[in-house]
Amino acid sequence: MPKNISPTNPQRVATILDTLQQTYPNAVCALHHKSAWQLTVATILSAQCTDVRVNLVTPALFKTFPTPKAMSAASLPELEELIRTTGFFRNKAKSIQGAGRIITEEFHGKVPQTMPELLRIPGVARKTANVVLGTWFKIADGIVVDTHVLRIARRLALTKETTPEKVERDLMRIIPQSKWIDLSHQLISHGRQVCIARKPRCADCPLEPLCSAPDKTYSSH
Repeated sequence: MPKNISPTNPQRVATILDTLQQTYPNAVCALHHKSAWQLTVATILSAQCTDVRVNLVTPALFKTFPTPKAMSAASLPELEELIRTTGFFRNKAKSIQGAGRIITEEFHGKVPQTMPELLRIPGVARKTANVVLGTWFKIADGIVVDTHVLRIARRLALTKETTPEKVERDLMRIIPQSKWIDLSHQLISHGRQVCIARKPRCADCPLEPLCSAPDKTYSSH
């Protein structure tokens, strides 16, 4: 990238978006779910845990407690046992029990479709709310910023920020809203497959010519 061109130049950003679209045209949320409720619970459980692990846990959880009302009536020891392997299981059990209660009592058993309402649900912060809005409801209210998105956005110099909220704000400023939902799925796929945290596979990366990250393992320029 020439020194005099801003990393957030619209043309560079468009090239990054086009490359990701060509490389990961079918990228979707990796959490298995059949409803907005299941996706909400799965996303809460995914904190500090792999999606693969969550997908192993949720079938038995949803079979035992299939609705928000059933989840709200569950005992914490029952929930803790079912989700133990996801880590932080005591806090997560309280969150999903509380989520079931709020959705049942305040939202008539249906997961709401607005950011302010979603943020009233225990265990739901902006990342979870963005996952639910974008993946299930197809509403682009923000950009999901997980560890992969944060790392790659910084490596590509699309932001200098270090917190998810500020990284999201920077990305929303330079990425067209129509791309917000797909972008997060594509960056997460890229982070898992190529732009790995400890040893990025730069030689295999389609974005390598656009990247000047200091921890690159290979460079063609």
